Parts: sequence; C-alpha cells; structure tokens
Amino acid sequence: MIESAGETVVDSGRPVRQPAAWPWLGAVAGTVTVLLIAVADRYGYHRDELYFIRAGSEPAFGYADQPPLTPLLAHALQTLFDGSLVGLRLPSAVMAGVVVLLTGLIARELGAGRGAQVLAAGCMAVSAVLPVVSHMLSTTTVDLLVWTAISWLVVRALRNGGPLWLAVGAVAGVGLQNKMLPAFLLAALLVGVVVVGPRRALRSAWPWIGGLLALLLWMPNLVWQAANGFPQLELSAAIAAGSSGTSEPWYVFLPFQLILVSPLLVPVWAMGWWRLARDPALRTWRAFAVAYVVLVVVFIATGGKPYYLAGLYPVLLAAGAAPVLTWARSRKWRSVVLGAALVLSAATSSVLMLPLVPVERLAETPIVDINYDAGETVGWPQFAATVAAARSTVPAAEHVAVLTRNYGEAGAVDRYLPELAPAYSGHNAYWDWGPPSDDVTTVIAVAFTQEQLRSWFSRVELAGRIDNGVGLENDEQGTPVWVASGRLVPWDQIWPQLRSLG
Repeated sequence: MIESAGETVVDSGRPVRQPAAWPWLGAVAGTVTVLLIAVADRYGYHRDELYFIRAGSEPAFGYADQPPLTPLLAHALQTLFDGSLVGLRLPSAVMAGVVVLLTGLIARELGAGRGAQVLAAGCMAVSAVLPVVSHMLSTTTVDLLVWTAISWLVVRALRNGGPLWLAVGAVAGVGLQNKMLPAFLLAALLVGVVVVGPRRALRSAWPWIGGLLALLLWMPNLVWQAANGFPQLELSAAIAAGSSGTSEPWYVFLPFQLILVSPLLVPVWAMGWWRLARDPALRTWRAFAVAYVVLVVVFIATGGKPYYLAGLYPVLLAAGAAPVLTWARSRKWRSVVLGAALVLSAATSSVLMLPLVPVERLAETPIVDINYDAGETVGWPQFAATVAAARSTVPAAEHVAVLTRNYGEAGAVDRYLPELAPAYSGHNAYWDWGPPSDDVTTVIAVAFTQEQLRSWFSRVELAGRIDNGVGLENDEQGTPVWVASGRLVPWDQIWPQLRSLG
C-alpha cells in the first residue's frame, strides 16, 4: 500500500524513490556555479592558493600538512590557465554546483518529491558554508563534495547494497588523498550501523571490499606519512592548540553549527536529524543521525574546527526538506516565512562570504571579522611590491633570498616575483624544501623580529612595512620587511629553528 506522508511517499514502511526534479535541481546548481565564476577574480589569491600552487610544483605523495590532491590540482590549473584566477577557481565553482545537486538527489533517495528535492538543494545553495569554501580552491572545497558524494552513495548502498559500496570506497579513497576527514565520516557511519543498523549491510562482503579499496587508494599518502614521522598528527595538535586562523575554542563548536547553513534554516536540518533518528520510515538511514553525534563528540574532544561537520549538512537538509515543505504549504503565511528565510539567507551569505563589497570599502565593514578568509585574499600584489622594493636596496650583483614566516608570504613571492623565487620559509612543507644555498648571506626577511634576525646576521635594517593600500587589518598588514646581511650562522643551524606547523 502506498500512502503520502506529506512530500515523502512511503510503501510498506519504506520511502519510495520519486522522480528527480532535474530541470529545477540543474537550475539551482547552475546558478550557484555561474555566480561563483562571476565573482572569482574580484579580490585576489588566498594565501592557501598561493601555497598550493608552489606545493604542486614539488610533486610528492604527501606534504607535512596535507595529502597531495589539491596542491597537484592547483599547480595544474595554474599552468593550464596561465595564471588566471578564474581558471584556478573554476573547478571549485563546479564542485559547489555538484554539492547542491547531490543534496537534492539525497532528498530523492529519502522519498522526497520534486518540491522537497528543490527545497533541500536550495537550502544548501544559500548556506553560508558553501560560498565560503567554494569561491576559492581549497582542500575544504574538495572535502565538502567528497562528504556529500559519500553520503549520497551510502544512502543508496544501505537501501540496495551490492557493488555500490565500491563506489563509496572509490570516492572515499580519492577524498583521502585530499584530507583525512573522510576517514572520520566512514568510521562514524560504521559506528552508526553497528549501533542502530541496518546491521545486515555489514554481513555482506561489499562494504568491506569498498573499505579495502579506499585504503588502497589512500595507501601512497599513508606510506609517505609513515616514512616522514606522521607530520599531520603534529599539525592536528597545532590546530587544536589554535595555530590556524580559522581555529576556534572548543566551546564555540556547537554554537558555530547554527550558522554553517543559516540561523534561519536551522529548523530544516534539525528536523532532518530528528527524522533520521526517530522516523520509522527512515530507519534504514538512522546511522547518519548517530554519526552526526559521534563526530560532534570526536571533533570537540580533538580540537577540530567547527566546519569539519559541514559535509553532513546536505544529508540533514535532505531529510528535513519534506516535512518543512509540508508545513509551509499548509498556510500561506508559512510559505512566505520559508521563502523569506531562503532569500535572507542567500543575501546574507552572499554579502558576507563572497567578494561582492568593493575591496576599497572592505575595511569599513564587519565582513573580515566574520569571514577571516576574505581578508587573506587582499593585498598580495602590494606585499610583493614591498618585497621587491626591499630587494632594490641591495646591490644587484649580490645573491639574495627571501625568507618569510609563513607559507602565504612565501607563496606570494613565488607567484608575483619570479626573479626572487623560490622563496624560503620554515612553515609547513616549505621547511621540507630546505634552506637557501650556502652562498646566500643576505636575505629579505618578512615578519621576523629584529632580535631574532640579529642572532643570525650581523646587520639588520628595516626596509619597509606591508600596506595593502585599503586600510584592511589582515594578517600581513603592518608586517615588517627587513634586509639582513652578514650571515653569522650556517643555514644548517638556522633551519631547524625555523620549522613551524600550523
């Protein structure tokens, strides 16, 4: 017997997969992609992008702070599109559109009709987290897509079983070459299946073969990590201690979840979690509700960043869309409230998370206080000009290297000042690429203290300070640039003191 439960159609206690709303889902996803492409070059490179481009030019099975996928992709895109910022960010825009599309398709798998599929996709499209991680190329851009794709495939595999688990393993394996976080998702889902079922899925060989496939695809990076003393574990400890610009205290983790999608749309994903946890019609996928709780506990306990959970919101929105749409359709004013929530969420996330405000007005707004990454896309050409000016004070015949405190600064030199490349830094993978050659006795030093430099060089002079030209207080504004000459200590003694992870 088939009965309608709002927008969800149930047959014998299980949701029936409804026809997909392809035109509408495609329209929502396409709009997101087009918008992201349109604003891709309004500010500039993010410090991470500058770092990825250089890291990808030093191909390896891993780096001190990450697996190799995103750096290799960044370097390939930089080469293919000849330094175009739009070209570099084009895949990110496409990935964001795919995340939106998959959110609607997850709703379909959970029995939602066309209207609820579009609502789920729309909620993801107007979320805060999607534009903030997708308007640039980052490991989180790829990770959000990987988690969403895994969720979609696991939802289908828990229903149908069989070789679909191989697709889960393949996506997870590729994702693990980008970040280690998909391993946490798979582990949490395994706990969920063991605790609340369906345990029959684990009696099949397919999930285990899929897990083995993921492990095999991950293996090159695991071997690299083992051979290099697992630096990512040290990095994780540094992040937990607050070394990252996006690190937050543990007590902020839960409140932060209220803004990842939108404060106005919390009822949609909260209803989704409740349905996954309690609705008999969705008992096949109850493991997702357990996984969410498990990951909250794990990430708080280990000092994880609040956005680490972002990849689970597509499935929560997908589960909550149908009852919310039914609620909205029951009264005209409710439809108005839901529509207003979507419009206001879209407007807020666009203004705060996308480079829409003219860069010269950015310092007058609270945007950078809310969205840290926005400030890190401003001022790199001016940074490079200041470094170049410092170099011009040293005789042209003298062999000079640029030494920086962080990978963004070094990446900016490598990108904008090829005549001074490669830059040197002790930060993350830059440290692994080694110090300047022994014949370098003079450096342009960025962001060091005068006292520290005087322990290594006999003469240290201030050559300038970084000014992004728009009065924006970001990480580089006001940073000192020194000319340090007369090296007193061999590089093999200086270099170990410069290593930093974070």
